[in-house]
Amino acid sequence: MPPQPTEPRTIFAAPVRATSTGILVLITLIAFEAMAVSAALPTAARELHGLGGYGWAFTGFLVANIVGMVVSGQLSDRRGAAPPLVVGLAAFLAGLLLAGTAATMALLVAGRVVQGLGAGLMITAIYVVIGQAYGERLRPPLFAAISSAWVVPSLVGPLVSGALAEHASWRLVFLGLAPFIVLGGILVLPSLRALHRAEARRDGAQRGPSAADRLLRALTVAGGVALLEAAGQHPSVLLAAVAVVGLAAVWWGLRRLLPPGTAVARPGVAAPVALRGLLAGAFFGVESILPLSLTVQHGFTPTAAGLPLAASGISWAVGSWWQGRDRDERGHRRRVALVRAGFGFVALGTLGVAIAAVPAVPGWFAYPAWLISGLGAGLAMSSVGILLLRYTSDATRGADSAALQLADATASALTTGVAGVLVAAAARDVIGYTGAFVTLGVLMCAVAGLGAAVAGRARPAAAAAGDAAPAGQRGGPRPPGAELAATS
Repeated sequence: MPPQPTEPRTIFAAPVRATSTGILVLITLIAFEAMAVSAALPTAARELHGLGGYGWAFTGFLVANIVGMVVSGQLSDRRGAAPPLVVGLAAFLAGLLLAGTAATMALLVAGRVVQGLGAGLMITAIYVVIGQAYGERLRPPLFAAISSAWVVPSLVGPLVSGALAEHASWRLVFLGLAPFIVLGGILVLPSLRALHRAEARRDGAQRGPSAADRLLRALTVAGGVALLEAAGQHPSVLLAAVAVVGLAAVWWGLRRLLPPGTAVARPGVAAPVALRGLLAGAFFGVESILPLSLTVQHGFTPTAAGLPLAASGISWAVGSWWQGRDRDERGHRRRVALVRAGFGFVALGTLGVAIAAVPAVPGWFAYPAWLISGLGAGLAMSSVGILLLRYTSDATRGADSAALQLADATASALTTGVAGVLVAAAARDVIGYTGAFVTLGVLMCAVAGLGAAVAGRARPAAAAAGDAAPAGQRGGPRPPGAELAATS
C-alpha cells in the first residue's frame, strides 16, 4: 500500500512553501493597492480634470469586486481555483496598467473597474486554494499570516502613495505594483496544478441557481450597492427612493447567492457567512467615520485622526496571530469561543468610539477603544473563515467562499451607507454631529452584540440536526485528513 500523504508542519514547509509565499505576496499587493489608492486619487483626478468622477473610482471598484467574487466562486466549483486565479491576476494587472497610463478620468475609472473584477476573482480563488491545499491545523497560522500581510501596507501605503503623487507621479502607484503581481503569479500558479479537483466540479454538479442566474444576481447586488452608495453620499427625498430600490436589489440578489438560512445564522456554512457580514458591518461602519469624528468633535489633525486606524491594523494582526496559536484539537467549540470573544471586543470598541464622540470626553479615548476593536476583528474574522472552510464541501467550496466575501462587502456597504446618511443629516443641521456619531456607534455596538449572541450557531449542521450527515455533505463536518495538502 502506498504511504499516505502527511500534512506539512508549517505553512512554509517544502510542499506548500511556494503556495504560501505566492498567496501572501498577492494579498500584500492587494492590500497595498487598497491602502495607497486613496492618497493618490485626488492628485490623479485633478491632473485628469475629472474631480466629478472621483467617487466612481471607488464605487466602480466595489461593484466590479462583487461580480468578481461570485463569478470566481462559480468557476472554482466547476473548474477548480486555477482558472479564476489566472484570470483575476491578468485582470488586476491589466487594471493597474490601464489606470497607470490613463489619459482621461474615464479611463482611470475603467482601470479601477478592471482592478475590482480581478481582485474579486483572486480573493475568492485564494480561499478555495486554502481549503484545498491546507489541512485544518495549518489554516489558523495561514490566516494569521494573511492578516499580518495587511499591516505594512496599512502603515506605509498611504505615506508612500502620497509621496509618489507629490514628488514623482501618481501613475507609479499603479504601475509600480505590476512587476510584483507577475512575481506573485509565478510563485502561486505552478502549485495549483497539483491540487485535487473534486469529481463534482468536473461533472458540473452544483446546487443553487444556474451560472446565468448567479451572474444576473451578482450584477443586481452590485447595482443595488452602487445605488446605496450614491444615496448615502448625497441624501435627499429622491435618493431615499433610490436607496429603497437599491435595498430591494441587494435583497433579491443575495437570496440565492448566500447559503440558505444565512438570515437566521443556520448551523453549517450559513452561520459563518452571517457572522462575517455582522462583523464587517459593525467594524467598518464605525471605522468609516472615526477620523471624521475626531476631526469635527475634537479638532484633531488628519494625521492624529488617522492614528487609531493604524493602531487597529496592528492589533488586528495580533488578534489573528493569537487565534493562529489554536490548533483546533478541541473541535469547533474553541473556535466559536474565539469568535464570540472577538465580537465582544468589537462591541466594546464601537461603544468606546461612540463615547469618545461626546465633546466632553477626551478624544484620545478613541485610541484604546479602536485598538480593542481591531484585536476583536482579528480574532473573529480569521476564525469565521476557518469555520466556513471546515463546514463546506469540495463541490461547493467556491460558492461558499464567494458568499463569505459577498456578505462582507454588502454588509460594509450598508453600514457605511448608514454612516453617510447620518453625517449628511448632521451637515444639514437635521441632527447634531454628536448625535450622528453616537447613534452610529451605538447601532454598530448592537450589531456586534448580535454577532456575539448568535456565535454559538456556528457549529456543524449534522451536530445541530442530531444525526450523522455523510462526510463532505454541504454544511457537514469534513472527515479527518480530507483536506490535507495534496502537494508533496
